[in-house]
Amino acid sequence: ITWNVLFWIILLFSAVNGISKSFQQEQAGRFFMYYQLASPEAIILSKIIYNTLLMLLIGLLGIAVFSLVLGNPVQDLQLFLLNLLLGALSFSSTLTMVSGIASKTASGGTLMAVLGFPVVLPVVLMLIRVSKNALDGLAFSASTDEIYTILGINAIVMAVSFILFPYLWRS
Repeated sequence: ITWNVLFWIILLFSAVNGISKSFQQEQAGRFFMYYQLASPEAIILSKIIYNTLLMLLIGLLGIAVFSLVLGNPVQDLQLFLLNLLLGALSFSSTLTMVSGIASKTASGGTLMAVLGFPVVLPVVLMLIRVSKNALDGLAFSASTDEIYTILGINAIVMAVSFILFPYLWRS
């Protein structure tokens, strides 16, 4: 269980550190150019896709390093990789929207942590549960409730991002 929890905590803090910069490092001139060239929906979707791919890369590198250093206790690799994909999508969709909100304030880093962690922590707990089932080699049916809940949370966050980001973008 230590392997599992440590893996997800490191992935969570890597996500916060990496995704928080998705809007905060943009310069004002680039925002103006994006504003004229693309729709807000396209911008938020592209940033979510980029951050998801980034999180998948970090997660796969994390699995490789953990397996090399601590051994690989994963019994059901397919379930674990599906869970990694869902976790990467959860982290990227949630933290990208929070990063967009935080970029409009003076203290973006603090606001990022304050707004991001309460939304991400329930997802992390479910990701840890599904990963534990994958580590123990339990059947896929033992994890379906958690997977559906994570998918539901992802759908809600993506819908809220698509609805609210255009208003945030115009301000």
